[in-house]
Amino acid sequence: MHTLRVPGLRPGVDAARLEWRETQVAGVGWIPLYLEGSSGPRAAGEPAGSAVLIRMDAGCGYPRHTHVDVEEVLVLSGGYADELGEYREGEYVRYEAGSSHAPVALEGGPCVLFATARGGIRIDE
Repeated sequence: MHTLRVPGLRPGVDAARLEWRETQVAGVGWIPLYLEGSSGPRAAGEPAGSAVLIRMDAGCGYPRHTHVDVEEVLVLSGGYADELGEYREGEYVRYEAGSSHAPVALEGGPCVLFATARGGIRIDE
């Protein structure tokens, strides 16, 4: 895993102004920017890459998942914690292929992320 604070970056996103799509997880929404294979059919179970905005309300989180390939995350507002650390606005995190985590938004407001997942993710059960 690689973490970097981007000096001077203060993105500050007003999450309430965006049109979030609901997910199956309470308090978590998303906006797809790019979904690999969305222009045509994929074989069942075939992982896909993506670039998305994710919003997690304070105390809410994304289910534990494993990265098929590299996942990159830029925290645009708020922050989140997982088993590996705590990340706040302006920080970039890179998770290596095969790594897994269960991020949960920190208290104090929603956490908004820009995330890419090469090869997609698998939800751990």
